[in-house]
Amino acid sequence: MKKNRIPAAIFAVLAAFVAAGCSKKQGISASAVQDAADARTIYVAHTQTYVPYVFVDDKGASDGFEVAVWKEIGLMYPQYKIEFVPTSDDDLLIGVQTGKYAVGIKGAWSTDERREKYLFPQNYLGASVIGLTFRTENADKIHDLESFAEYSGKLVPISPQSAQYSIITDFNKAHPGAQIKLVPSDVFNIPESYTWVLEKRYDGFFDLQVAYKRNVLAEDGAYHQFADRLSYVVYKAIPTWPLFNKNETQLAADYDKVVTTLHENGKYTELADKYFGEDVSKYVQK
Repeated sequence: MKKNRIPAAIFAVLAAFVAAGCSKKQGISASAVQDAADARTIYVAHTQTYVPYVFVDDKGASDGFEVAVWKEIGLMYPQYKIEFVPTSDDDLLIGVQTGKYAVGIKGAWSTDERREKYLFPQNYLGASVIGLTFRTENADKIHDLESFAEYSGKLVPISPQSAQYSIITDFNKAHPGAQIKLVPSDVFNIPESYTWVLEKRYDGFFDLQVAYKRNVLAEDGAYHQFADRLSYVVYKAIPTWPLFNKNETQLAADYDKVVTTLHENGKYTELADKYFGEDVSKYVQK
């Protein structure tokens, strides 16, 4: 007795219908499957300890606000397969220049030197809030940089190589009647800055908000015991940018579209609230 056999051509048609049916049940279109198969791998390098911007969590996974935004780019553009590469600061900078990585994220500020080496998009990625740490006993006198300048203007020295130095320089140019005493430091980071303020050697420390939260407000912070003696006031936020390889013009353009969409649909604010506790972009001066 012969078994009934389905002709090969008919079998192929049936198989296609079955595959299409499975794709619909799983919410995956045939075009999406093809896009995924043809996706270009985008290597996104990032530094590893700059919480909450970019870091590696306790499970070894890439995390942070800037990482989260790039995950959204991967979701909106199936032609890109985003691969995160935790690495050192030097490897990131050199790797993006040479094309080893398409883009690098590190909470990077814009500088003339960087704009010569990397492609910058139209939209910034995040924002780095900077302000003044001072003694709480002076909270009735110090409310912002202007009132700090009027009080004494005695600021912990800043390295001329630091972007903070340029910010205070610009402030002094814009406020000829309220000058901050800008003293150059021969080192980039001064671990004793909080102590010097508490000892009254200086009356203020120009500090990143994330550093103040980590060092003073956090229960395990190195200076948490002085949380009731130190206060902080925001000056403004400095945009942070992704650093693209110079040849990645299309990727940068697609990035800009995604960031615009995230602002429009509220996802940007949602992610900012998750990682910063607020949308820090509101402090960026237009």
